[in-house]
Amino acid sequence: MTGRTTTERSAAPAYRPGPAGERIAALLDRLRAGGGAHLVTGEPGGGRTAFLDFAARSHEAAGPVIRVRSDPSRAREAYAGLRALGRAVVRAGGAGAASRPDAWGDPPGTEPLPGADPITIGEALLTALQPAVGPVLVCVDDAHLWDAPSRAALGHAAARLHAAAGAADLGGGRVGLLVSVAGHRPVDRDFTGLPVLRLDPLAPADAAALLDEVTGVLVDPAVRDTLVAEAEGNPALLLALARRLSAPQLRGERLLPRPVADAETLTAAFGGHLTGLHPDRHALLLTVAAAVRASGGPETDAAAVLRAVALLGLRDARSWPDLVEAADGRLRLRSGLLGRALYATAPADRRRAVHLALARSLPAHDRLLVLLHRSWATTAPDPDLAAALAATASDPALAAPPDLRRTAHLRAAALSGDSALRAHSHTRAAEQALLGGHTAEAVRLLDTVREHPAPAAVRGRAELLRGTALLRDGPVDDARASFLLAARLLTPGDPTRAARATLAAADAAWAAGDAAGCLRILGEQGEAPDPYQATDLPTGPPAPHHRDPLHDYRTGMRAVLEARFDQAAAPLRRVLAHSVHADEPEHLLRSAAAALLLGDVAAARRAGARALAVARTLGSAALEPRALEYLAYAELRAGRHALARTHAEEGLREARRTGQRNTAAHHRAVLALTASIEGDPERRGDGETVEEHVAAALATARRHGLAQAGTLAQWAAARADLGRGRPREAADRLGLLVRPGPRRGHFAVWMLAVPCYVEAAALAGHPEDARAVVDDFALWAACGADPHATAQLLRCRALLAAAPDTADELYRQALDQHEDNASDYERARTELLYGKWLRRRRRLREARERLGAALIGFERSGARPWARQAAAELRANGAAADGRPTGELSRLTPQQLRIARQVAQGATNREVALSLSVSTRTVDYHLRNVFAALGVRSRVELARMVEQAEKSGAQL
Repeated sequence: MTGRTTTERSAAPAYRPGPAGERIAALLDRLRAGGGAHLVTGEPGGGRTAFLDFAARSHEAAGPVIRVRSDPSRAREAYAGLRALGRAVVRAGGAGAASRPDAWGDPPGTEPLPGADPITIGEALLTALQPAVGPVLVCVDDAHLWDAPSRAALGHAAARLHAAAGAADLGGGRVGLLVSVAGHRPVDRDFTGLPVLRLDPLAPADAAALLDEVTGVLVDPAVRDTLVAEAEGNPALLLALARRLSAPQLRGERLLPRPVADAETLTAAFGGHLTGLHPDRHALLLTVAAAVRASGGPETDAAAVLRAVALLGLRDARSWPDLVEAADGRLRLRSGLLGRALYATAPADRRRAVHLALARSLPAHDRLLVLLHRSWATTAPDPDLAAALAATASDPALAAPPDLRRTAHLRAAALSGDSALRAHSHTRAAEQALLGGHTAEAVRLLDTVREHPAPAAVRGRAELLRGTALLRDGPVDDARASFLLAARLLTPGDPTRAARATLAAADAAWAAGDAAGCLRILGEQGEAPDPYQATDLPTGPPAPHHRDPLHDYRTGMRAVLEARFDQAAAPLRRVLAHSVHADEPEHLLRSAAAALLLGDVAAARRAGARALAVARTLGSAALEPRALEYLAYAELRAGRHALARTHAEEGLREARRTGQRNTAAHHRAVLALTASIEGDPERRGDGETVEEHVAAALATARRHGLAQAGTLAQWAAARADLGRGRPREAADRLGLLVRPGPRRGHFAVWMLAVPCYVEAAALAGHPEDARAVVDDFALWAACGADPHATAQLLRCRALLAAAPDTADELYRQALDQHEDNASDYERARTELLYGKWLRRRRRLREARERLGAALIGFERSGARPWARQAAAELRANGAAADGRPTGELSRLTPQQLRIARQVAQGATNREVALSLSVSTRTVDYHLRNVFAALGVRSRVELARMVEQAEKSGAQL
């Protein structure tokens, strides 16, 4: 013990719904409105009692609440649980119970209905629960500890309530029932069939807020992150950890104890769940817990455990304890936290004996597991065992997840007697921690390397890893400094890693928006060996290659930054070609970045998808959110906003899970951009608003210096203003981002926002403000890196054109350019602006055609606020917004609709092409698709269908 805090303010803090808040609120609303029954389960200490308190408080205004807590001392007393519930019902004034209070009373052992079976008693319970006034909520806590007859009766009543939920009342009132049971054991068969609410671990933000609430001191951020990670989202363990530490430790003024969660702390949190076990059952559970601990995952091999049990002289495990889940020859602990507690509280000599038995029970090909168990069975430093562990864990041919390799390197460090070898093992462990998604632990391990002398090569690798961790979850300028230091330390003996560190420093400068710094780093001379080789320390010179992809990538990036786009294409194309057979996520991600620089979104999607698949195959959890980030950006550039949102939502979840706040900020920026098109959720609980995504992205961007993510988020906020019909606000936001000056946005992003700025400035009545940036945007459009840029440039020039004939022609050219890509949204924006322009010049028939096409395009792309704009313009033009094509014709794209209408009027393909300013081949292509979509075989049939649609009120 290191001292306890004396500033605790709450012994029972309130339940925090966290991300599941909307789902839980909906559940409680359903129970109030229509009754029913729900099972509540979760990890020990996970907040089931606090949840029932929360549910009771939320119900109090609607009707009575009946609370019953279990009494473990009366678990063997028949009907003790039911009598306790009956007394609570009588106290609450239940309509049915008031007529027969003696039926639920004392003396102990008395049956509520003598001679009746549990079903009959359950029916009587239903009658007793009927409220006299308003809906009633019944909360039964720890029902798994009730006696068997009471559980059976309660289970029958719960099943009846669940079946009748939302239907007619069973007897005059609505009854909602919440039954809490332990999640570390199978659900009793009495409660099978009930819907289950499993309480999730606390989200990191909620866990941090709970820690601040119960300590009452200003907790150091690093200490807070350590405690939150150690508690795994479990409130009981988090509170036990907080009670263990002194106020100076919480404030970061003194070192934390190691381990942070010791045996006494785990006992305080979970010890009550492990009492009363038979010695043989305890030993069996200890063997399973030790095997799972060494496996690097949540499960282990049942056969190996059984062999170890036999070596230990225990009785054969004919049935596994409730805490163990067995399936397909594998064993899993239902509660990993209870497994941790059981292992930590077992006597040290017993743990060593179990590990030795497991080492002897494993086959020879499981060499790493054998070595790990032997390491836990030893009591003194063992350099030979440490060397064997380090060598085996570093073997690239070994099929082992990062968590298992990390554990092996940590054990090697603990058994080594040499400080340099310990530093080397800690560095390797940090590398695997990063791959496994444990960013905070990786940084802690790297801190230990800094604290002790180590060779330059080891310190260089450690700084390279520190820079990687900071680039994902820290100030990017600090990441750049670590990368540059790593490059200096590694250059003499490991030029491959030195080159990787230099390029990573350029990545950090790119993220910070420092174009000059990025150029300086990329301009450093020196050929780098091939980076696409194994990441272990080199055993010899790298194999020569005809082309060096790392050098090509640096050359291409440098050309892009210097606006020499014509000279960037060749080296970046070579990077793509080199990655065709690459099978490492980092190399594929670099290829995706090159593809995005080239504007080859198809190649970017392919590389990102391959990187994601490989990361999942290798178990590299930390690389998944990065691969999803590239996929999301590629889909955004391609105009597939719904797919971009899907990738970003998954990426955000993975980034949060693996502690990558910077990566999460990029996913937030993508979500803000997609929400600026699709609009805010139509229903509460369906998602977050544009403003919420923007605020979350900017909070991290400002704290960590992420200029790229920050610029994207600000662009999203301005585009949302445009979609809502607020061009003046949009122009004010975007002016700072796109106009020349020190506050211009990120150098690789601001030009993407130029079309929005030109539109906003023109609609706000200040087109002159936008003229200066259009020429810069023309340079960007000419490089071909954005498939929409050419059409957007023509649209911008149309908005700024002084002569009507010039504007008219530019709008038509822009629409023709949109034919080269599949973005309904971008074309619809041009159609909308053109339609507005036509309407204001009283060309109403043409305006109706363009605005109708815009409405359909926005609806096809899910752009709700933009569709409302188009509908409003249609109404102002004198057409009903709901008079758009219906039935079969609604299958057609806007361009197909225009062609179908003209062909139905007798126009030839050549005449249609001249009218729409497109080629005859384009008309031929669209007309074939029209025939296929509508199922017609001739122009005559098409004319009849169009005529029928016009008669039924559809406007083409």
